Amino acid sequence: MAGGWRALLRAARRYPWPTNVLLYAALFSAGDALQQRLRGGPADWQQTRRVATVAVTFHANFNYVWLRVLERALPGRAPRAVLAKVLCDQAIGGPVAVSAFYAGMSILQEKDDIFLDLKQKFWNTYKSGLMYWPFVQTPNTHKQICFTNAMPSSDIDHGLYKQNKPNNTTSLDGRRDLW
Repeated sequence: MAGGWRALLRAARRYPWPTNVLLYAALFSAGDALQQRLRGGPADWQQTRRVATVAVTFHANFNYVWLRVLERALPGRAPRAVLAKVLCDQAIGGPVAVSAFYAGMSILQEKDDIFLDLKQKFWNTYKSGLMYWPFVQTPNTHKQICFTNAMPSSDIDHGLYKQNKPNNTTSLDGRRDLW
């Protein structure tokens, strides 16, 4: 088993981009499966396949390139550089990722208006991300690529929750859902 892990780590170091794509697809798919399980309904493997497709075709590649661009544009680990990276990521990367998620899922679901979910759910999803990601990214910016790749299941859970939830609904306990 230890030899298998070493071989996996060697392959990841040698081929970081494909490793990143596979890791993202696995974590996005796991996040979708977990979200479905927590809802208590039957597994919808077509939905999970769509999530994996969005992860492979856009999110993994975007994050791989985007985080490297940020590191080159704003090098270093000093507090000012870290804060600049996090702010840039939230101001530019966040909206791009949220938009691509909703539009991509709508395309794969063959919806008539592929921008309807994006129009209705973008701001709440983006604001939710602003409450979460800066606190995750700031202490880990020097390891951001690795750490951020380990976190998409929680982010995708929220995005999937928002995508599968009709607008202006109440939560299970009857209170208005603010997220």
